[in-house]
Amino acid sequence: MTNEAHPQESDDDLFGAVGPAFARLRRRTPQVPVDPPVERKDINRNLVLNVIDEIGGEVSVGGVADALGIDPSVASRMVSDCIAHGYLLRAPSQLDGRKAVLRLTEAGLALRDRFRSQQRQAFEYITQDWPVAERRELARLIIKYADATIRAIED
Repeated sequence: MTNEAHPQESDDDLFGAVGPAFARLRRRTPQVPVDPPVERKDINRNLVLNVIDEIGGEVSVGGVADALGIDPSVASRMVSDCIAHGYLLRAPSQLDGRKAVLRLTEAGLALRDRFRSQQRQAFEYITQDWPVAERRELARLIIKYADATIRAIED
């Protein structure tokens, strides 16, 4: 069976190209011209702020490490950077006073929103020559894929 976009490619070839395509996206999308420009440290900060925002409730450094699939010491450095720059604060847990949880500050919320704006700008820049229907379909499929990853992990 072949796919519609590249009839000469088999599904196996097409599906095999997905991983390398994701790797190119991770490397190159931050280089797309957006305003303000993406800074190197922004990528890690974006990961941390989004994880805390998405999980909601009480999130610890360990929760950030688990959500990102990284070593707790790496998560701790990433969180410490966000705290040092005023994007997060540590607060006592309402459920267990011995535990510290992370909360986004106003500056953290503003930075999260800036990241979202930059990501939208990058999407629009990259797909600017595409027909509107294709842009809409890609956006819909990216969201569907992201939602499916949550269900796949929870199952």
